[in-house]
Amino acid sequence: MRMTKLKADAQALLFLLPFLIVYLLFTVWPMIKGVQMSLYKWTLIKRIKYVGWHNYQNMFHDQEFWASLWHSTIFVLLTTPTMIILAIILALIANRNSRLQKFYRSVFFLPSILSVAVASFLGLFMFQPYTGFLNSLLHLVHMLPAGKEIFWLTETNLAWIAVGFLTLWWTVGFNFILYLSAMQDIPDEIYEAARLDGATDSAVFWQITLPLLAPITKTITMLQIIASFKVFLQIYIITGGGPLDQTRSVIQYIWQTGFRKNNLGYAATMSYMLFFILLVLSAIQYGMNNRKEAQMR
Repeated sequence: MRMTKLKADAQALLFLLPFLIVYLLFTVWPMIKGVQMSLYKWTLIKRIKYVGWHNYQNMFHDQEFWASLWHSTIFVLLTTPTMIILAIILALIANRNSRLQKFYRSVFFLPSILSVAVASFLGLFMFQPYTGFLNSLLHLVHMLPAGKEIFWLTETNLAWIAVGFLTLWWTVGFNFILYLSAMQDIPDEIYEAARLDGATDSAVFWQITLPLLAPITKTITMLQIIASFKVFLQIYIITGGGPLDQTRSVIQYIWQTGFRKNNLGYAATMSYMLFFILLVLSAIQYGMNNRKEAQMR
């Protein structure tokens, strides 16, 4: 019996071996190399010299790094709650019995198949002054006076709104599908029992649907926080980090440091700081989830 189990384990390992080799080669080894890089002065061409913890000391005194990290945090606070609320609303609409059910599902999910570059250039077209779609529409419906323009991309608050709106439009489809799938897993008998007890639509949503969506909401929240902290290309294309670097994300600053300033060692240091922050946030949420599950038992 023991030999049979060992043989089965060996066969399973052989099937897993190709994946493990690729994973070690392209994930684990670059992470180890990145830690080494953060301890050196390292350019695009070669490793220059060992500097120990000097890069980390510089990072803690680098005001531009902390400013860009704060900008990414603003983006997280702006998009994460809005994304969750919007995804739930869209899932509720698409989950209702209707002749347009398939249409809703297709339209809500469709933007998420676009690449980030395509979505960003669409956003750039929409928010341009004078020739942009949004300003032209506002002129057409007389919500914006003739000769007046809204400069969405050159005013800090408006730039955040523009980038946030584009990101929500482009990425909500994935979270919408997760919520829709979770709603369809809720047994109809629960709703039928609630209706027999005289529950209103509002009561059904707040007392049944929303609590039963809690597990997927926790997952989506963590995934959205991580994705939002890693935002780069849509901000880079739409605002370039402006005006005056007020929308520059931490990933953009890391990229500029590594590839424009030719300082890969310091860029690696900041990357691991961001990794540590995301790790701590994930650990906190994991601990909170376990505590709530323990209280419910």
